[in-house]
Amino acid sequence: MKYAYTYIMTNKSHSTLYTGCTNDLVRRVGEHKNHQNRGSFTDRYKCEYCVYYEEFTRYQLAINRENQIKHMRRQEKIQLIEEKNPDWKELVTEKGFVYDKTPWSDRVKQVLDEIKNDK
Repeated sequence: MKYAYTYIMTNKSHSTLYTGCTNDLVRRVGEHKNHQNRGSFTDRYKCEYCVYYEEFTRYQLAINRENQIKHMRRQEKIQLIEEKNPDWKELVTEKGFVYDKTPWSDRVKQVLDEIKNDK
């Protein structure tokens, strides 16, 4: 099963938040960390730390969620991050997923809910 991801990147001081979506989160985080897109928002503001992500079974769902998050106020984004990652630990690096507090049973429930809502 292929996955799509909506994610939030931040800089070292957490003063800037960037929301994006991708079908390969590890690769995409590596691109941000290595500043492969010179002059981009994440390059200019040094957003190198993935502190939040959501996984979806379809890319369109990830795009929809990205747009929802982009329209949130900053405080709402911070609340979203802190619910899943209260210590703002780096969850994904260019080497892979490094930290996930979501129990497997909750992740299965999320996928089942997506499938149910898709019908």
